[in-house]
Amino acid sequence: MMRQLKDSGEIDTLSAQSLNNTMKAEKELIFFNRVPKVGSQTFMELLRNLAIKNDFGFHRDHIQRVETIRIPPAEQLGLATMINSYSTPSVYIKHICFINFTQYSLPEPIYVNIVRDPVERVISWYYYVRAPWYYVERKQAFPDIPLPDPQWLKKDFETCVLRGDRECQYIEGETKEGIGDHRRQTLFFCGHGDACTPFNTVGALQRAKKAVEKHYAVVGVLEDLNSTLTVLEHYIPRFFKGASKIYHEQVERFQKINRNAFKPPVSEEVKELVRRNFTREIEFYHFCRQRLHRQLLALKLPDVYR
Repeated sequence: MMRQLKDSGEIDTLSAQSLNNTMKAEKELIFFNRVPKVGSQTFMELLRNLAIKNDFGFHRDHIQRVETIRIPPAEQLGLATMINSYSTPSVYIKHICFINFTQYSLPEPIYVNIVRDPVERVISWYYYVRAPWYYVERKQAFPDIPLPDPQWLKKDFETCVLRGDRECQYIEGETKEGIGDHRRQTLFFCGHGDACTPFNTVGALQRAKKAVEKHYAVVGVLEDLNSTLTVLEHYIPRFFKGASKIYHEQVERFQKINRNAFKPPVSEEVKELVRRNFTREIEFYHFCRQRLHRQLLALKLPDVYR
């Protein structure tokens, strides 16, 4: 995409000002409604470091017995009101679908998030909820939570897909609610409405794209972390000044966060089978990636093409 823009001359028409929604924010308050398994834990720790360096408040939700990412309007208002109550500048981090603060007559925050290749993300989630340390942490927090079936824990992703098990069926238009339903990256941008819940649909895709274009200052991409950090540093400097330096100075520590040694490799053949049913999720991922690259090119930095 970057080469296409450069060759076509479109780069000259790109404006960082027009591509930066940060100026639409009415408070120095970042809302990072983080998508699971996109490197968001690493990103959160980076923000924790930046909060000390750049002198802003750091707030996050606590571990919950049941993590609900879709909530009714009254609870959305309550959460948005709580976030809005933090002194500025501050950042608040939580696994939750997009909430439009202005819908509740509250000041617009600075929205940020990260996306990842949707098939790699769903594989990562599959093994994350089967990792031994995941259940150790859950048991420590909630001792009465029952342990899952050992056969379920041992089942690998390839077997699950090829056998057509329920949890590895990715059917367009299907609505499947539950703690383990993390197929839909778009859901975190589409919002809480019923139209956002069917899997891999055009309607949910369009709503998610609209929210990104209208509200999000930056949606980073896990597979393009250097571009993500550069754009964040330039588009939201109050919070992200020095982000690249901090990350690369501690890169080994950051890369170890949430690394799952229990995740085996998955064949490209099985990944391709899954991709066939993730067409709109993949389209959304590439939409976000293209937007990030446009934001980077609009900065017209001299070293972008080196």
